[in-house]
Amino acid sequence: MADTSLAHELSNSAESLKQVSVLRVRDGQLTSATDVIAVEVPVALEYNGISHVVMLASPADLENFALGFSLSEGIIQQASELYACEVEATAAAGWLVHLEIAAERFMLLKQRRRNLAGRTGCGLCGTESLEQVTRCTTVVSHRHHFAEAAMLNGMHAMQNLQPMQKQSGATHAAAWMTAQGQIEFVREDVGRHNALDKLIGVMAEQKEDFSAGVLLITSRASYEMVQKAAIMNVGVIAAISAPTSFAVELAEQTGVTLMGFMRDHSYVIYTHADRVRRD
Repeated sequence: MADTSLAHELSNSAESLKQVSVLRVRDGQLTSATDVIAVEVPVALEYNGISHVVMLASPADLENFALGFSLSEGIIQQASELYACEVEATAAAGWLVHLEIAAERFMLLKQRRRNLAGRTGCGLCGTESLEQVTRCTTVVSHRHHFAEAAMLNGMHAMQNLQPMQKQSGATHAAAWMTAQGQIEFVREDVGRHNALDKLIGVMAEQKEDFSAGVLLITSRASYEMVQKAAIMNVGVIAAISAPTSFAVELAEQTGVTLMGFMRDHSYVIYTHADRVRRD
């Protein structure tokens, strides 16, 4: 089921925004004003009663986030292996997400438990060895083609589906665009990885085909963004900003088409250009 209206985003953005009193200087004049800022809170994910990771995130769509994170981190292989998900507000001004996963997946998780606390920027915090960094062995082999014009239009259309960014100027977004150029899902968060995990979560919940569209992101294309996309069998990533060298290398290895600097009439293709159709 498509999620294109602003109703979802507007209803969920309210809890992720707050008003604060500020002093504003404009043209040399100091005035008192009210500003809107993005809420950032600790979110702990607990699997089968065992705490696994604490993230800093926007407190919206946390069920989507928990499912998407579990899939993109390889904790579970499919959405049906998540049996239950309960979000609980804590006295410590954060959120605790209780997840119940299949016993087999939980046993594997315990074998490779890592300390990932505070993972909001580099994407490698808590990784124990260099071998764990390049854990993605997925190769995206499907060769679906997507029109250049649709991707450029989709990137532009996504700007109107980011109420949190419009009001606070402090959030990232990840969106899913169909081959026909329609934006089906958008998720926002203070963290670019979190926004992508939330998007993955809602798509998995709706049983969407990850190979049949384009991932649009409002951030730079980091290594971990490419890794998460490849694990989910996403063939095309279009970013509004630049990729890193590690991201380009991984995209080349995993068969992902990586595009950056998406503007009104221009973009750069870094890997696997054959998926982009220039009609």
